[in-house]
Amino acid sequence: MVLTGRTGLLALLGVLPIALSPWPATAFVVLLVVLLAAVAVDVLLAASPRALSLSRSGDASARLGEPVQVELRVHNTGTRRFRGWVRDAWPPSARAEPARCALDLGPDGTEVVRTRLRPVRRGDQASAAVTARSLGPLGLAGRQRSHRAPWTVRILPPFLSRKHLPSRLAKLRELDGMVPVLIRGQGTEFDSLREYVVGDDVRSIDWRATARRNDVVVRTWRPERDRRVVIVVDTGRTSAGRVGVDPTAADPGGWPRLDWSLDAALLLAALATRAGDHVDFLAHDRVSRAAVVGASRTELLAQLVQAMAPLEPALVESDFTATVSAVQRRVRRRALVVLLTDLNASALDEGLLPVLPQLSAKHQVIVAAVSDPRVDELAAGRSDAAQVYDAAAAEKSRNDRGALAARLRHSGVEVVDAAPEDLAPALADRYLAMKASGRL
Repeated sequence: MVLTGRTGLLALLGVLPIALSPWPATAFVVLLVVLLAAVAVDVLLAASPRALSLSRSGDASARLGEPVQVELRVHNTGTRRFRGWVRDAWPPSARAEPARCALDLGPDGTEVVRTRLRPVRRGDQASAAVTARSLGPLGLAGRQRSHRAPWTVRILPPFLSRKHLPSRLAKLRELDGMVPVLIRGQGTEFDSLREYVVGDDVRSIDWRATARRNDVVVRTWRPERDRRVVIVVDTGRTSAGRVGVDPTAADPGGWPRLDWSLDAALLLAALATRAGDHVDFLAHDRVSRAAVVGASRTELLAQLVQAMAPLEPALVESDFTATVSAVQRRVRRRALVVLLTDLNASALDEGLLPVLPQLSAKHQVIVAAVSDPRVDELAAGRSDAAQVYDAAAAEKSRNDRGALAARLRHSGVEVVDAAPEDLAPALADRYLAMKASGRL
């Protein structure tokens, strides 16, 4: 049983006759009995919420930032008219509207309640419960019951960096020979022979072909295909830090590092697939959280976004020894391993750096990280003592980060350290540069 505000209002109005009555106690008892009787009659005449039959339909997936519409079909199987409200409850991050919907259903009547979601987080958004409240004809009281009507909407990564894909594909076409640009270097596939021109690398001279001709002949190369690219995303505690702004929210607050890493991983995967390379994906902290291995080029992006959608940062220290072992188990031949993590000295000194030589000895390795623009802002502050202390701390953080990047480069590892919005295009450019120079 539930009471409405109308019941409280009548009880408040009853104070006046009680105060004016020569027998207040008697008046109180009489009014209370009348009010209780009216409430009891209202509850008995209200339709039973148990008689409602619920079913769902609507969107099952959408990208973050896109609206989602879910329909709830309500059917009255009872013999009484249902007058009241239905509330379709969702998690707060789903931003469900409207909060509740008024219903007036006759016997065997049906109505569709449409709920609009505007999720602000990736992952699976599951409906909580549907609460039906039936009111009596007097509007004083009624019945209430919660029903289970399960429905899950998977919110996929928004892939905002796809706007950079056309320009990178144009560069890739140049490397691939669709635009006449000749690529020379070691480790690429042989393309053709041509006459030597000033500026050509003498190491590319084909002496046998030169001996058969009157002119000096050089070999030209084109980027190799069918390379293996392994994208590893660190989902440990450092990936939970929020940096930059949230480009999908009305009130930007900052995306977690994990989301920026996933966005960069999608752009790199799309580019490498177009380049003819095979892409594998692994999300790992202490254990593997998600993996996409051996997907075909046509299905790769679809499988990636499905695997990335439920990923959340784990508030544990990442086990890079286990991460390296997981990569080595999955990849036997030489590959490009892209590790998306944070250049955090305290986390990498004892975690990644001791085991990194095992990985770089066999594979080409890129470590990509998201820098925090707020650190640069703090480093520029000098107006008062508090800002000077903040600036000193920010400078120390930047120096530690730069020293760690230098150590990684000294060990033969490529490092991409960029602002949140620049990480995806910077990583794609580094991949193309490695293609162009013949290192991949």
